[in-house]
Parts: sequence; structure tokens; C-alpha cells
Amino acid sequence: MSKSMLIITRQAPWSGPAAREALDIALAGGAYDLPIGLLFLDDGVFQLAPNQQPLTLEQKDLSANLQALPLFGVDSLYAAERSLNERGLGDAQLTLPVERLDDAALNLLLDRYDMLVTI
Repeated sequence: MSKSMLIITRQAPWSGPAAREALDIALAGGAYDLPIGLLFLDDGVFQLAPNQQPLTLEQKDLSANLQALPLFGVDSLYAAERSLNERGLGDAQLTLPVERLDDAALNLLLDRYDMLVTI
């Protein structure tokens, strides 16, 4: 039986390689049919914002990786409601449908997965 894994991505897409690495892990796990969840937390919620211009910061565009998540079986996408609110991101502004979780729901989510990976 496969163990489930929750990947917690906390970095903005333009702050270095961490955001890309989290997506790469999610896509690789999904390709091997592992039960994967992806939680966008803190500045990680900025990965969900539209119209990013990564080339101005000499970064790679992550939007294709984000859009590929469902194709690889990564359908369990979550975002911390507090992080979204603090950064002024509403549902209409997000590029992917995510389940918004309050603090209590976040704690329950962490208990549902066998392994947690924070990047």
C-alpha cells in the first residue's frame, strides 16, 4: 500500500528554486500514482496568482507545472485561508481551484497524510 504524502510549499514562485522543487516532487509522485496533496502556505499562495512575470526576475514560469498537476493525478490542492487573506488573494484571482482551509482544518489535514514534506 502506498503511503500518502502532503507537500507544503511556503515560498513565492520568484524567491528561488523551492517552489519549482515542490511542484517537481508533486508531479513525480503523481506520475507514480502516489496519493499526493499539495498545500500552499504563507508566501506559497503567490504561486496561485495569475499574470506572473518570472522572466523579469530571470526565473522560470511555473504556470505550466501548476496546470499539469491534475493531469498527474494531483487533485488534492489546498491553500491556507489566512495566507490568502493576508496577501489579498480571493478565489476569483487564483489560477487553480484549491480548497481553502482555516487553521483548525489545516491541523486536521496534516493528520490525514502519512508523510509531510515542507519546502
